[in-house]
Amino acid sequence: MIAEMLIVHSILVKTFLGFLVGGLLIPMMTAKNPLGFKKASFIYTMIFQAIATMIAFTGIIAVFSGDLGWPLSTIIMVVIWAVLMYIEIKKHKLIKIANLQNPETHKLLKGVFLKISLVQILLVAVMVVLMVLKAKGIIAL
Repeated sequence: MIAEMLIVHSILVKTFLGFLVGGLLIPMMTAKNPLGFKKASFIYTMIFQAIATMIAFTGIIAVFSGDLGWPLSTIIMVVIWAVLMYIEIKKHKLIKIANLQNPETHKLLKGVFLKISLVQILLVAVMVVLMVLKAKGIIAL
């Protein structure tokens, strides 16, 4: 059972990474439509949180059902998950309260959206690489 949970966790992480990369298209697709940007950002945030929660749930189930303990790699994953959620919530609140009818604000927030998305992709990719290196025995976390 633990192997299946880890496979599901891995598939969800890869799906999440693909979702994050796909999210880079939102500012480009809504370049001329501030209201569309706000709506797309809201939908993006809800899906982001849903997938991130599924990842956390499968990871926690694997840790407790498999008696995996809390090695450094698991602690790093939890910290990265918390940082990702914090950043996404702050980004959503910023876009939600902003006056996107102002073209300068709209342009600024599209740039912020892209930069934050790139940071999130980097965080997830670094964790994936660390876990691959751990699985191959190259590093011990």
